[in-house]
Amino acid sequence: MGVQDFLPHFLARQFRSLRADDFPDVLIPFDQAERRHSLTEPSEGGRKTSTSSPDSEKAEKAEAKAADATLANDSNSIEALRAEIEADMAAFGVDSAYDRKSKVINKAIQDMGMGRYQWELFVLCGFGWFADNFWLQGVALLLTQLSAEFGISESNVRFTTFSLFIGLTIGASFWGIAADIIGRRLAFNTTLFMAGVFGISAGGAESWTTVCALFACVGLGVGGNLPVDGALFLEFLPFASGNLLTLLSIWWPVGSLIASMIAWGLIPSYACSTAQTEAGPCSANGGAQPCCDKQSNYGWRYFTFTLGAITILQWVCRFLLFQMLESPKFLLSKGRQTESVAVVRGIAHFNKTKTWLTEEIMNEVGGYPDEAPTNLSVAEIIKHSLSKFSTQRIGPLFQGWKLTLSTVLIWFCWLTIGMGYPLFNAFLPQYLAKNGAGESQSTYIQYRNYAITTVCGVPGSAIAAFTVDIKYVGRKGTIAVGTCLTGIFVFLFTASTNANFQLAFSSLEGFFQNIMYGVLYAYTPEVFPAPNRGTATGIASTLNRIGGFCAPLIGIYAGQADPKAPIYASGALILAAFVAMIFFPIETRGRQSL
Repeated sequence: MGVQDFLPHFLARQFRSLRADDFPDVLIPFDQAERRHSLTEPSEGGRKTSTSSPDSEKAEKAEAKAADATLANDSNSIEALRAEIEADMAAFGVDSAYDRKSKVINKAIQDMGMGRYQWELFVLCGFGWFADNFWLQGVALLLTQLSAEFGISESNVRFTTFSLFIGLTIGASFWGIAADIIGRRLAFNTTLFMAGVFGISAGGAESWTTVCALFACVGLGVGGNLPVDGALFLEFLPFASGNLLTLLSIWWPVGSLIASMIAWGLIPSYACSTAQTEAGPCSANGGAQPCCDKQSNYGWRYFTFTLGAITILQWVCRFLLFQMLESPKFLLSKGRQTESVAVVRGIAHFNKTKTWLTEEIMNEVGGYPDEAPTNLSVAEIIKHSLSKFSTQRIGPLFQGWKLTLSTVLIWFCWLTIGMGYPLFNAFLPQYLAKNGAGESQSTYIQYRNYAITTVCGVPGSAIAAFTVDIKYVGRKGTIAVGTCLTGIFVFLFTASTNANFQLAFSSLEGFFQNIMYGVLYAYTPEVFPAPNRGTATGIASTLNRIGGFCAPLIGIYAGQADPKAPIYASGALILAAFVAMIFFPIETRGRQSL
C-alpha cells in the first residue's frame, strides 16, 4: 500500500503513478497517426536565415538526410521516425539511449499538438513568473516602513532586498539541479508553498534581522520558480509552440501591478503617521510619544500576510485543483520508461486527442532497456544538467563574427540590465517617499504614485508585441528605442523634486522598461541556433541574477555618499545596454530560428 491509499481522491492523484492501460482510448496505430514534422523549413529563397556554426551545419546535413529518408519511406513508418531522431541527434551532438527516447517523446507530444493540459500549465507556470516580481516589488514596498519601525537607516534597510536576492540566487541554482534529482513535480509543488509559508512568517517578525532571514527563505522558494517552471513547461510543449515559453514573461509585470495595488490599499491605512516616523522607533526613545511602534505600523505586516496568502492560494491551485503529471523525461532518466509512456497517454486523454506512443516504438528507435538502459545515477543527472555549460556547448556560440558578437553583446545586456533594473525599481518606493530632496512625502501619496507607475508599465509588453513585427523596426529597433528611453527617463527622474514631475517620469520609465525586458526575453532565444540555445539563454539568465545580486550592495554603499547615486548608476547601466544593442548584428523579425 502507498501513501495515496490513505488520502482523499483529489490528493491521492498527486501521488499516483499512471499506467498506460488507464488510457486505452487514446492509442492509435503509428501508421494512421497525423504527423507534424518539427524539422526546420527553409526560409524564403530556399536558404536558412539565421546564424551558422559547425553544429548548425551538421544539423542541416542531418535534416537533409532525414528528408531523403522520409521521401524514400512512408513518413508514418518507424524508419522515417528513426531518421528524424538521427537528424536531431546529429544536430545536438548526443546519441545515448536516453537522448534518443527523449526525442521520441518530443515527437509524440509534437504530433498531439497544443491542448487543454498545456494551456492550464501555462497559467500555473505563469504563477512562478508572477511570484518572482510579486515578491521583489513587495519587499521594495516595505522598506520605508521597516526603516521607520526598526530604526534602520534608509541605506542599511536595503540589506532586506539583498537578503531576498541571496535567496533568489541560491534558489535558482539549487532547484534547477534538484528538479533533475527529485523530479519536476515535487519541485514545482514545493517552491510556491515554501515562499508562501515564509512570507506569512515574515509578517509576524519582531526584529529586522528576523525579517531579513525570512525574506532570504522566501527568495529560496521563489528563486526556483523560473528554472523549474520553465523547464517543466518546455518539456510538455510541442516544438511548434515553443514561443509560449517567452510569452510566460507577461506574468512578470502583472506581479508588480498586483503587489503595488495591495500595498496602496493596506499600508497607508495602517502605517505610522508622519510625526511618528520622524520621531523614530519607540525602542530608541523609551516609548515616549510620538514614536513609531508595531501597534501603529501594522500595514506592512498585513501586506506581507496578504502576499503570502496569495502565494499559498497559487500553490493550492497547483497542488489541489490540477493533476500535475511528472515529466516523462525525468521518469525516463530514472529508468521508468513504462510510466513515461503512460504520462504522454495521460496528456492525450486530458486533451481529448490521440497518440501513437508505445514502449515498443521507443525500444525500436532507442534500444531495448536490457541492451541500452536509460536510468541515470545522481552524478550522471547532475552532469547532464551542467553539460549545457561545458566548453563543448559554449564554444559554438563563438563561431563566426556575427554569432560571436551577438553572444557577447546579449550577455552584456543581461548583466547590465539585471543590475540597472533593481537599482531603480527595487528602491523606487524610497525615492518617491523622500520626494528626491529629503522631504517626506505622505504615505498615501507614496504608494498611490507607485501604483500608478506600475499600471502605466503594463501596456509596454503589449505595444512591444506589435512593434517587433513592423518592417524597418523589428526586434532590434523596438528594444533599442525602449532601452534608450528607459535610461533617459531614469536620469530625468532626478531633474526635479516635484512629486508630479517624478511620477510622470517614473511612469514613462516603467512603460519603456517593460518594452525593453519583453523584447529581450523574446530576442535572446531567437538569435541562437537550437543546439546551443539552452546554453546561451541559461548563461544570460545567470548573468542577470548576478547583476541583481550586486544591485542592492551598490544601492547601499553608493546611496550613503549620495542618495541619487544609485539612480545615476541605474541610468548609466541601462544606457550602456542601449549602446550594445545598437551593434546587434542580427535581426530576427520574419526569420525562422535554427
